Amino acid sequence: MISFDPLWRTLASRNMNKGDLQKITGLSSATIAKLSKNESVTLDVVDRICKGLEVPICDVVEMRPDSASNGS
Repeated sequence: MISFDPLWRTLASRNMNKGDLQKITGLSSATIAKLSKNESVTLDVVDRICKGLEVPICDVVEMRPDSASNGS
């Protein structure tokens, strides 16, 4: 599962909010909502966030094991 928790931590550490992210990146409110729900977005979106915030991808997204996976 993909998680955007690192993005929210990055924003918080910079005293920024989702509106600030939207202004910096030009992303739509629908895309910001998808990020908030850990839904799929394109790599272009992730790239725009990384470039806009000037951070590596690890400050935006992380992979977590699916809770439904059984390890096989």
